[in-house]
Amino acid sequence: LTINDLSKEYGRKKAVNHFSAKLTNGVYGLLGANGAGKTTLMRIICDVQTETKGAIFFNGKNIHDLGEKYRNILGYLPQNFGYYPNFTAYKFLMYISAIKGLPPKKAHNRTMELLQVVDLLTQKNEKIKTFSGGMKQRLGIAQALLNDPRILILDEPMNGLDKNGVREIRELLLKMKEENKLIILASHNREDIEVLCDEVYEMEGGVISKANVSSLHVEGRYTP
Repeated sequence: LTINDLSKEYGRKKAVNHFSAKLTNGVYGLLGANGAGKTTLMRIICDVQTETKGAIFFNGKNIHDLGEKYRNILGYLPQNFGYYPNFTAYKFLMYISAIKGLPPKKAHNRTMELLQVVDLLTQKNEKIKTFSGGMKQRLGIAQALLNDPRILILDEPMNGLDKNGVREIRELLLKMKEENKLIILASHNREDIEVLCDEVYEMEGGVISKANVSSLHVEGRYTP
């Protein structure tokens, strides 16, 4: 994934300011306080928001030209993902599987597998509106993984999770790190970044700079 001089402007405000990077398989951290521009950048990478300047290329082709082919290899967990409150966890994942084009048998098998991974198997027939915030977040991670994506975009995936939930998601991402995936993880929590990421970019006021993971052990930085 090649990001070439990317900018996003809202009037005089620059949410993303001339960012360039070449990303291959591995886990990349995007670290910054709330409002730094992380979500805007993620939405542009996912082709759900349009950049003002610059371009993004996947294997040498502009993602806008690739269109559906690009979106088919993406898994995306937005910071606040949408769900149907009266759906059960199982029905919701089967519904998203159908949208992503999974055959029914494969959708069922993948849904059951991921419900186990995110520790919601015993709640699979319960309505989402009864779930806690952490349970909803785990369900959101499951839906992002349904199509076994080559590129996984996670915007604050640990929000709302208790310590056990955070540990489980970290273990899952560390396992996926060995599966030839490109993972971009946005967080304001330096510990998530330290544990999971091969390379780190710090973002403040739309400006993005590469950082050393070891430099993040500064007391008080980005502590939620």
